[in-house]
Amino acid sequence: MDPHDRLREDPELGPLVADHGELELERADDPFARLVVAVCNQQLSQASAAAIEERLFDRFDVTPAAMLAADDEALRDVGLSGQKVGYVRNIARAFDGDLSVAALDDMTDDEVRDALTGITGVGPWTADMFLLFVLAREDVFPVGDLGIRKGMAALYGFDVEDRAGMTEHAERWAPYRSYAARYLWRADD
Repeated sequence: MDPHDRLREDPELGPLVADHGELELERADDPFARLVVAVCNQQLSQASAAAIEERLFDRFDVTPAAMLAADDEALRDVGLSGQKVGYVRNIARAFDGDLSVAALDDMTDDEVRDALTGITGVGPWTADMFLLFVLAREDVFPVGDLGIRKGMAALYGFDVEDRAGMTEHAERWAPYRSYAARYLWRADD
């Protein structure tokens, strides 16, 4: 069954599919850069994260080699905290070493999560965003994301802290939970 047809059957998600059209999952062109963007987005408002991202990409070629060679002060000047500078360097070392998109493509979702969260600075939320927006995996439900929880609260009446209940409810959308997530973010907008 088509994922959108499956979601149209849901009384609350169906109208969002009608309103927003058939949202798709697309692989990122540059997995390393996308992971750096995810780190930039951690614990920041969308506006703040977007400003930092813009300055970072304007000033640097966001590659593992360039991030390893960049001066700490220059990275802080674009808005990265000292801690996030370290995280970006950790990711750069991993991608400059054994970690490759080809290897990640061959892994299960849980194996990808384990590989990524083994890098200091990459947590479960960032790993889920990588699965969704870099590898375009179809069945990821990022319940750690506040926007997802707000969408679940708005559509289904969940308390935003009831992650277990939301995860259980989301089972009905398997194996297309990533598509459902895209619409849940729209419900929160």
